[in-house]
Amino acid sequence: MSLVVGRMAPNFTLPTDSGEPLTLKSLRGQWVVVFCYPQDDTPACTAEACAFRDAWAEFEEMGAVVLGLSPDSVARHQRFKAKHTLPYTLLADEDHRVLEKWGVWAPKKLYGREYMGVVRTTVIIDPAGRVASVFEKVKVAGHIEAVAAELRQRIRRRRPAAIA
Repeated sequence: MSLVVGRMAPNFTLPTDSGEPLTLKSLRGQWVVVFCYPQDDTPACTAEACAFRDAWAEFEEMGAVVLGLSPDSVARHQRFKAKHTLPYTLLADEDHRVLEKWGVWAPKKLYGREYMGVVRTTVIIDPAGRVASVFEKVKVAGHIEAVAAELRQRIRRRRPAAIA
């Protein structure tokens, strides 16, 4: 996996659900949460996307940018975002170049059949652009709460101690 805690997150530029390009490096100075998921409008992916939506205010309060990343097209992301009223940006990596670079495009098995796909992963990136935390092989239940708790703890650790 290319996502190593403490190292710089591999940069990318990808189209957003609005069709505009977004470069990860442009978000320096902010906490960034990127959740990599297999496909729009599948049961687990929809549950994860909606859980991030439902916790949006908490992430926003912490000053974090939330991004969803999958190999779906911009048009598919637009429909998915509208259907589920998602308040954050979705990134389209149709050729899975970034997913591969990040090490989350890997062999998977379903009913004995092997294929390549996204291993559900969430990454927290600190304001300096370094990988702060990686959640691999994510199970949706309880995941968003774990990500929020980890982010809260990381933010607390980075704040300077109060001057007495």
